Amino acid sequence: MLRPLINGKIYTIPSTFLSLRAALLMVLAEMVVGTIGYMLIEKYSFIDGLYMTVITITTVGFSEVSPLSQSGRLFTILLILVNVGIFAYLLATLSNYVIQGEIFKNMHLNLIKSQIDKLENHVIICGYGRYGKEISAHFMDHQLPFVIIDSNQELIETIQKSEDKLLYLEGDATQDEILLEAGIERAQAVVSALPADSDNLFIVLSARQLNRKINIISRANDARSQKKLLKGGASHVVMPEQIGGFYMATLVSKPGTVEFFSYITNQYQSDIGFEEVTFEELPAACKHLSIRDLNLRKVTGANIIGYKKSSGQYVVNPAPEVSLTPGSSFIILGNNDQLTALHQFLDNYEQAEPTD
Repeated sequence: MLRPLINGKIYTIPSTFLSLRAALLMVLAEMVVGTIGYMLIEKYSFIDGLYMTVITITTVGFSEVSPLSQSGRLFTILLILVNVGIFAYLLATLSNYVIQGEIFKNMHLNLIKSQIDKLENHVIICGYGRYGKEISAHFMDHQLPFVIIDSNQELIETIQKSEDKLLYLEGDATQDEILLEAGIERAQAVVSALPADSDNLFIVLSARQLNRKINIISRANDARSQKKLLKGGASHVVMPEQIGGFYMATLVSKPGTVEFFSYITNQYQSDIGFEEVTFEELPAACKHLSIRDLNLRKVTGANIIGYKKSSGQYVVNPAPEVSLTPGSSFIILGNNDQLTALHQFLDNYEQAEPTD
């Protein structure tokens, strides 16, 4: 696309001034005005007026339907002059779309939007900074579906250049519209990892209003913001500096414990993971069975290491007599094979034979 020189500098028309829709609307308006003009001035029929307009603006050189009057000729001259400007704008717009890749960009964005629209029970990550990148990498390792929202053009370009096929939206995550576009009504969780606590608070308030049941995890830098975020609707508030300090201190006081925890949380590429099984997720036949009666360790190899009461309190290494009640859940530890066996066992519990 040609770029004129102004005062010795190359000037490029901003792409915001080039709208393909506006160009097409101008062409359509020109055809309507031309058709009506010929019908009024030359008393042509609709078809004849449309024919004269088309051959005039396309400059194909066919003869007139009938000899034009003086007024008709002046109208034709005006139509041609106006068409020169509209055609130049249309050509510039098409050149911008082709040369600068707008067509392919729009196709790419439409493909991403269609994929996002199909997501269910996914996670929305607000912010693709240091923490957002780490979170997305973790989700990819665990094959969790997620969508990234960020307004930083450089970070968006980083996502686009990534070898991983990441779903993303460019926009302000504090706006309801962008959260709805990310499918917040169908999502299971929102992770707000923006650097400013005020922005995170806006996201928490918007997310809680749009989806009352969604799990909201927010980052906080200031301890004073933690209470505000919780009051605003955050399910959990994480202070990275606080956790980092605790981690470093524990490496001094209890290094073996930290290394083991890092191992089982996949920091060192282990195949060990955690699962939370809620009362509501259990098959009807085993909802009120005790840990002993479920016999998960013998059947699957996975271990129940924690019990979360409906009040939110945790019990470590619950007794064999403990059973789930509405609102409670088991925390289960196992490797990939054991956790897969756990899901298969629960899915097929109705057909499973009791194990002695």
